[in-house]
Amino acid sequence: MIPADWIPHRRAQDGEVLGYLAPAGEGARTPMTPFGHPAGEPADEDGARAVLDARGLAYLADPWLLELPGRAEPVTVRIVEVGPDRMRVANADHGYEEADLGHVFVLEVPEPGRLRPA
Repeated sequence: MIPADWIPHRRAQDGEVLGYLAPAGEGARTPMTPFGHPAGEPADEDGARAVLDARGLAYLADPWLLELPGRAEPVTVRIVEVGPDRMRVANADHGYEEADLGHVFVLEVPEPGRLRPA
């Protein structure tokens, strides 16, 4: 679940949540994706909002790497859905034989560090 002290940042045109501003001490905020991955360095609130505005939701189309227990190499996944308490990612890794392509993994939000950009 997104922490209560994270401020949602919404796109002006339609109100879609682009991410959150997480406290980073001394008035600074870290821009975060809707699933809790840092989207940039800590900055003042306006600077953090600008990072989220500039990135938009484009990262949703990008491939990501998911670390799985007992597997040395991460698995390539695509983001399917993101909500305030969980997200779903689909296997897009042709070399991962333990699950079919498209197999959905459900992760907690904020995601605890198993997911990173590919």
